[in-house]
Amino acid sequence: MRRRAGRGALIVIALLFASSGALRLGDGLGAGLARAAEGALPQDTGAPPPDCPPPPEDLARALKLREDRLAVQEAALADRSAALALADQAIATRLAELEAAEIELRKTLALADGAAEGDLARLTTVYEAMKPKDAAALFDAMEAGFAAGFLGRMRPDAAAAVLAGMTPEKAYAVSAILAGRNAMAPKD
Repeated sequence: MRRRAGRGALIVIALLFASSGALRLGDGLGAGLARAAEGALPQDTGAPPPDCPPPPEDLARALKLREDRLAVQEAALADRSAALALADQAIATRLAELEAAEIELRKTLALADGAAEGDLARLTTVYEAMKPKDAAALFDAMEAGFAAGFLGRMRPDAAAAVLAGMTPEKAYAVSAILAGRNAMAPKD
């Protein structure tokens, strides 16, 4: 039985709270409806309510100054952005010109290299066609590295005949250069 009495007391307290809330809600709702019926509620005209003071003039001036400063900063940023865009365009144009010049330079170097290679091939053919004794006299007069370059390009039989006709000291120097030319080349 005790349980029922405790439960009933809680229900009574909950009902009292609910009715108190309903009374308060009803009182506020009723007063609001009465004022609306009398026309006491302000209509939404877009204007501030009559009890709201107008904004201070100092605040309005400060906002206007800030707006002016922001406009100046915005104009400066726009000018800077335009200057950067112009600089970017100038850089892109310069890069395109440099790339075109590089392509032309590579073509010119390729032509020069091809011409030089052609000249060396013709001169090597001339030395191979010469009598070994006459070619040996020319190679004795050449610097050893220069002579080794031509002898390395010649057919082995023609190079051997020219080396045989050279002085022993010069033939040795040229042979040492030819042997050591590829000594530093990677083995792998």
